[in-house]
Amino acid sequence: MSQSSEHAGFIVVPRRASDRLRRWAVGLGWPLSLLLLWGWMVWRAEPALTALRAEHARLELEHAEVSQALERARQDVATLRRSDQISRAANVDVQQTLAERDEEIAALRADVEFYERLVGATGQRRGLTVHAAEFQPETGGSWRYAITLTQNLNRAAVSSGRMRFAVEGVLGGALATVDWNALRQADDAPGQEYSFRYFQRLDGSIVLPAGFTPQRVRVTLDGGGGRAEASLPWQGPAVP
Repeated sequence: MSQSSEHAGFIVVPRRASDRLRRWAVGLGWPLSLLLLWGWMVWRAEPALTALRAEHARLELEHAEVSQALERARQDVATLRRSDQISRAANVDVQQTLAERDEEIAALRADVEFYERLVGATGQRRGLTVHAAEFQPETGGSWRYAITLTQNLNRAAVSSGRMRFAVEGVLGGALATVDWNALRQADDAPGQEYSFRYFQRLDGSIVLPAGFTPQRVRVTLDGGGGRAEASLPWQGPAVP
């Protein structure tokens, strides 16, 4: 009996060396071909990648420069706005100061003209007189008064004495008079002293009753030459 008849159904074929080599070649060739392909692609892409990196660095530098320029521009704009605000505020202050100085100059010019007429050769000769009584509101509800006294009848004489005044007006729908003691808020308020040769301005503070509407001021002067009285209209802002 032969060997092939003893192992029926099985055929033993010897392994060839060429088959093993082929499998080895295929197993090594595929990864090697991928590696070579990757290397070739990297080699081809390297110049473009280098250019892209350089372009990216340039753009980043430009972005930083533009960001710095934008920040400087923002700071300049903020500085200019602040400077403009300061200039506008200073301009308003200067205009207000100029307006106040113009008013002061006009008032001083009027005073100078008045005093020139008073002491000049053409001035009308008058004895002790109340030239003006002016009132301005103060903080806290009080009123600041300025009463100007004059005389040029006897230029060598000195007028001296005490001044008091009362304010006439309306209170509660009826005529009322607030005397010196009530204005000064004292039971026996002394008169304000004056002593001058040509003129003098007396000033101080008074308090008016709530709801009182002033209309006239009656000034009384008690001096060595006797008593003098004058009634003048209220000169000042309306009482709120």
